[in-house]
Amino acid sequence: MSELTKNVQPLADFDWNQFENGTTVNVSKEDLDKAYDETLNKVSEHQVVEGTVISADKKEVVVNIGYKSDGIIPASEFRYNPDLKVGDVVEVYVENAEDKKGQLILSHKKARLSKSWERVNAALENEEIIQGYIKCRTKGGMIVDVFGIEAFLPGSQIDVHPIRDYDQFVGKTMEFKVVKINQEFRNVVVSHKALIEAELEAQKKEIISKLEKGQILEGTVKNITSYGVFVDLGGVDGLIHITDLSWGRVDDPHKVVELDQKINVVILDFDDEKKRIALGLKQLTPHPWDALDANLKVGDHVKGKVVVIADYGAFVEIQPGVEGLIHVSEMSWSQHLRSAQEFLKVGDEVEAVILTLDRDERKMSLGIKQLKEDPWEAIEVKYPVGSKHSAKVRNFTNFGVFVELEEGVDGLIHISDLSWTKKVKHPSEFTQVGAQIDVVVLDIDKENRRLSLGHKQLEDNPWDVFEEKYTVGSIHEGKIVELLEKGAVIQLDENVEGFATPKHLVKEDGSQATQGEVLSFKVIEFNKDSKRIILSHSRTFEDPQREEKKAAAKKARAAKKDDAPKIENIAASTTLGDLDVLANLKAQMEKGE
Repeated sequence: MSELTKNVQPLADFDWNQFENGTTVNVSKEDLDKAYDETLNKVSEHQVVEGTVISADKKEVVVNIGYKSDGIIPASEFRYNPDLKVGDVVEVYVENAEDKKGQLILSHKKARLSKSWERVNAALENEEIIQGYIKCRTKGGMIVDVFGIEAFLPGSQIDVHPIRDYDQFVGKTMEFKVVKINQEFRNVVVSHKALIEAELEAQKKEIISKLEKGQILEGTVKNITSYGVFVDLGGVDGLIHITDLSWGRVDDPHKVVELDQKINVVILDFDDEKKRIALGLKQLTPHPWDALDANLKVGDHVKGKVVVIADYGAFVEIQPGVEGLIHVSEMSWSQHLRSAQEFLKVGDEVEAVILTLDRDERKMSLGIKQLKEDPWEAIEVKYPVGSKHSAKVRNFTNFGVFVELEEGVDGLIHISDLSWTKKVKHPSEFTQVGAQIDVVVLDIDKENRRLSLGHKQLEDNPWDVFEEKYTVGSIHEGKIVELLEKGAVIQLDENVEGFATPKHLVKEDGSQATQGEVLSFKVIEFNKDSKRIILSHSRTFEDPQREEKKAAAKKARAAKKDDAPKIENIAASTTLGDLDVLANLKAQMEKGE
């Protein structure tokens, strides 16, 4: 007997003959209501009963529980069960046997909730596979309706592969396993991944056992990172490092493969447990060096694009997978230490000359300075000795100035060749880095690629004139421009200086000369080769005084000579034998005094 008819009892006094003949039976309404009520279930509110689905559409489900009216339940309460159909028996919760409109109010959701915890715990204990409806997304995963309970499905437990589009699962009914329950907070965690892991693990073991180096397999691109591509080989993941994607340089793996793309790969290596599998994609195609033009040789010109640049040089790709290095020293004829970034940048299209070519080692060196003529090949023609030019100051040393006449042509101006007259202690006093300076070529060192240059040689040597003007003994006016420990620098003329030691700076009154004083100076030494003039102020007044003393002494001696001429004559004729004469002479002299 069905649930709908188990309480129906036939009337004992019902006259079937009258019913069949259509004869009116006099039965009161009260009797009819009583008989009708006795055929229905006795329904108590707030209890769970079973009912039969008698109709279902997208909006509502009508359920008959054997009561005088049917209950209507929103279809949303059955989303977890998309296979629901007419005739299915479902549990319902009686909320109200008869509302104001006389309608029976039922809830399938509350009926499920009343038993859901028992069923969820049983599912966890028995590792039962259950169905759930994915309601919506949430932080870190999805919300799943399981027996009317909102369970959490972590993103990592949706599938064995990383999920990029969570929205595709919303509204779907899937199978799950209950993996965790928090009884205190009534939290349930479910997993779909757990259902397929066991099967995948078996597949994985089978695949790993058959792996061999050099084996070619088909896989699916699972994840793309900055350093490579992860490929699913059917439950086993392998990594194609970025350097094994293409024979050419790859800056972004996305330019080579796409997510979910099926590709063939070759196994390059794996660890002992075969947990880390190194895969290759470029190895499935011939090496570009093998396809390089056999006629290409040293000295040939090639074109390519700069793909990598460093301080020491630039790598140029002349065809995919074939690169050559242009060392920074092959970028310019200049010998100055420079960075490759000063000449080239990534992406530049360049023409270069092949300098070396090693097909076995797959290496090639290139040069771009060779596209220009070496300026030192005809250096004597362009920069002959004696020729005058303008150069750029590159840097200083204590002994001179390095200049560049053009790229690749350097020269040195010795500090002694900067000025005829000025005492240059350091080149920075004379010029500055980056400035232009006029020079004359003094000597050519072709082997060492260096020119000896001069600046002062652009003018006549003023010391030829100075030699005649500043003769030893001549007196000139000069200004003390600098006082040093060992003496003073004296400015004689606009272009010439002299030097006086401290003892030659004493003035006539005994005081020492000071800086800024203008005094007369006597030249006491002139050296044209060393460009040195030694001066003295003291000698300007000491020498005349000395001369006066000498003249006075000479005059005195002359007067004494005139007073005693006979004595001199006698003395001149005296011999050792004239003893008597000498004695007489002595007596005369004493008497005269």
